[in-house]
Amino acid sequence: MSTGLIIILSVIGVVLLWLIYTFNRLVVLRTRSQEALSDIDVQTKRRYDLIPNLVNTVKGYMRHEKNVLENVTRARTEAMSGSGELQEKAEKENILSGTLKTLFAVAENYPDLKANANFLDLQRELADTENKIQASRRFYNTNVRDLNIRIETFPTRLVAGVFKFSKMKFFEHENEAEREPVKVGF
Repeated sequence: MSTGLIIILSVIGVVLLWLIYTFNRLVVLRTRSQEALSDIDVQTKRRYDLIPNLVNTVKGYMRHEKNVLENVTRARTEAMSGSGELQEKAEKENILSGTLKTLFAVAENYPDLKANANFLDLQRELADTENKIQASRRFYNTNVRDLNIRIETFPTRLVAGVFKFSKMKFFEHENEAEREPVKVGF
């Protein structure tokens, strides 16, 4: 074989190895992003399961706060029935988080409720779940960021275009009002 042919075959081999590596890296990033989104679903399902227990515990103490309980129940139902659209899901989850914060703020007015072991356990479980949901959202956004950067940078952009890899959306608040802390008035 001539030296020229060896050089051409070597270049083709290097390009093929780079294409394989780049494609596999994009697949890994996309799969991690999908897994992270699934983790959010797991944690929100846990929250959905805890909310009815919390509402039932609180009902007996908070007869005058019926509106707060109804809002929590309504927000949970809305969040559970959300479509697969990420932005709609994020908006409904944020509304549910806000109603739960309101419930806990109102519970401060009921000393017997605050001392109830079942309520305290449920409150801790929900707080832990909320922390896990936030961590899952951050993990998802990190993976989406890495995928999107990889898709947009050259020369990976060429491979992403050929194999139809597309950017994913971040899990974020829809509007500025959702970024504000919950205000509770008595």
